[in-house]
Amino acid sequence: MPTTRSLHLAAEIGGPPRYDAASHIALARLAERGTLDFVTFRDSFARPGPDAMAVLARVAPETTRIGLVPTVTTTHTEPFHVSSAVATLDWMSRGRAGWHADVSTTEAEARLFGRRPAAPAPALWQEAGETADVSARLWDGWEDDAGIRAPSTGRAPSTGRDPSTDRDPSTDRAPSTGRFTDRDTPHPVDFEGTTFSVKGPARVPRPPQGRPVTVFDATTGPAARAAARHADVVYVRASSPERAAALRDELRRAAGAHGRDPDGLRVLVALTVDLGDAETAPGPGPESGPPLAGHGTYFRGGPVDLAELVTHWYRAGAVDGFHLTPLTPGRDLERIVNGTVALLQHRGLFRTFYPGGTLREHLGLARPANRYAPRGAGAAS
Repeated sequence: MPTTRSLHLAAEIGGPPRYDAASHIALARLAERGTLDFVTFRDSFARPGPDAMAVLARVAPETTRIGLVPTVTTTHTEPFHVSSAVATLDWMSRGRAGWHADVSTTEAEARLFGRRPAAPAPALWQEAGETADVSARLWDGWEDDAGIRAPSTGRAPSTGRDPSTDRDPSTDRAPSTGRFTDRDTPHPVDFEGTTFSVKGPARVPRPPQGRPVTVFDATTGPAARAAARHADVVYVRASSPERAAALRDELRRAAGAHGRDPDGLRVLVALTVDLGDAETAPGPGPESGPPLAGHGTYFRGGPVDLAELVTHWYRAGAVDGFHLTPLTPGRDLERIVNGTVALLQHRGLFRTFYPGGTLREHLGLARPANRYAPRGAGAAS
């Protein structure tokens, strides 16, 4: 079926632990060359490896357009620190940050912190949703024209987005610009959740995107409920376009029931891809493409096979796009970019350049209006 909506593609660049910045930077640059919306870096308390937020903060100055989405585990983590770290990444990347909210489910992970035992999944995802909620409130705590002002005029810079953080603590001035922080503007939050409370205000001015992109994996029921309330991007797993379409419709209905605009939600099918096989020529007809294995979470074939699957599902209106996890990052991401993406671009299904500079712009999502702004203020800036 014909469509005018944009196809969205993202890729994981984590994989087996690597402790050199160069390998992560190279993968992010490769994905950026393919104009992917964003790259992710998975993280959890249960696996060894570098910190996802720190890795992508290192990648930020080495890239210019691609979105950066680290996993952030909300269990055992202070929500105030989560919001500050994500906002900082958005500033350091000039508006390209997101975060993938995840939970910690095991007693072993709880023991790492010497904190409360693992809670049931519904409670953990409720806490994750509340962390997303209070983070958005903290980001809104600074008004868009606050933060950095020119002393001579009292006005905010014309862009409203000053990335300078190199201030003299004795004067609170940025030496290179002569601007200062307006400390009277931040709004307190006074949020009371089921397991935490946050008073605020935020320490970091409102991020360039207003609110960095929030990502949830809606594989389970409790996660899907939190995603419908708080996510901008949602991952689903499906073994057919019909199932993917049903999950997408369900999430959109749930978002609408929470007073959200369903068109502000992007639903991506999550696939682990193994592109090590030799190319196979798809036969005639839309149903003859390569099958999915592992209940819709694993794809094995060649780059052309993957392009056929993406084309079929997207043209059927089943999904907004795909989040691809390469089985072998160095090999498979190169084949995704130079094979699958190149073919999708040739077919006119995927862009050949970034039309904007922020992750929200890549995803076609409006910059959210500040809840503390005067009524009638626009959503975009």
